[in-house]
Amino acid sequence: MSDSAGAADDGGPVTTETGESPTRVAIACQGGGSHTAFTCGVLRTLLANWDEQYELVGISGSSGGAFNALAAWYGLVTGDAEKARTILDNLWDDLAAREMSDRWLNRWVTTVARLESSGFPVPMVSPYQIPGPELGKERIRTVLERHIDFDSIPGLCGQSSPELVVGTVNVNAGEFETFTNEDVSVEAVLASAAVPRLFEAVEIHDHLHWDGLFSQNPPVHDLMHQPPARKPEQLWIVQINPQEYEGEPATTEEIADRRNELAGNISLNQELSFIRQINRWIDEGTLPPDNFVRADIRRIQMGQQFPSATKVDRDPEFLQELRELGRERAQEFLEGD
Repeated sequence: MSDSAGAADDGGPVTTETGESPTRVAIACQGGGSHTAFTCGVLRTLLANWDEQYELVGISGSSGGAFNALAAWYGLVTGDAEKARTILDNLWDDLAAREMSDRWLNRWVTTVARLESSGFPVPMVSPYQIPGPELGKERIRTVLERHIDFDSIPGLCGQSSPELVVGTVNVNAGEFETFTNEDVSVEAVLASAAVPRLFEAVEIHDHLHWDGLFSQNPPVHDLMHQPPARKPEQLWIVQINPQEYEGEPATTEEIADRRNELAGNISLNQELSFIRQINRWIDEGTLPPDNFVRADIRRIQMGQQFPSATKVDRDPEFLQELRELGRERAQEFLEGD
């Protein structure tokens, strides 16, 4: 990979060593809490093995996927692929529960989550009634600001920079809301991960915002609506939730897990269906190819089911297992290219 993920430093056209234009690629990172450590492994592997035949023109994410998208984007536009890989690694190292008090809190949160998913009656407590959740949010803010200079983001956005998209839900307006490029702030990223039962909503522009898992998961629409010369020709989806399920969910926990997975995939599949329809119209000549670009969809799927309760598990060994799984799946993706 070139130092800017295939982007021309002067904003001019990008070409490979053979003089051909590279294939424009956008990467969309699905949310899923701690399971998105998988995405860290995927992106680090893609960045380490990037082929000059591809140009990264956009990257998006919701919830934990937004952490990864932001880290990769920021590393690329301020340095190179290796810097992006380092930021991804360091970010997840810092998010892991390593100190004794944090490990104890993590065990308590994951235990409660497992009891809830198994149908055990657990008292419901609003995050507005106890201080712990907001302390957790401030910890995430501290980690993000340790690795990302958010004040510098507007100056890093340009014609040659990949599009950056973070997905949230506007609670007051009752609609999806994305933040792109210079509008991406630490508040927008925190809002994208503000699970209603765990964190208070995040106020942005006098409106409250919740977790992007309720919206475009991950955001795709903004990635595809770029100027013709920057429209993606391939869309790579890093998918956390399993697409398929063998057998029938029977136990309370199995039903809860599959319902959680389906909820995370519905908006994604709707957007991908629309892209496929656009592709068909282009192939049929209904849409002019000068204004519309055919986009091939490719998925990098986790392909392994973990209980939904583990989406809040920040155990260092578990996160490392997910990162390694991401490396393996990305390597399979590259070898099948």
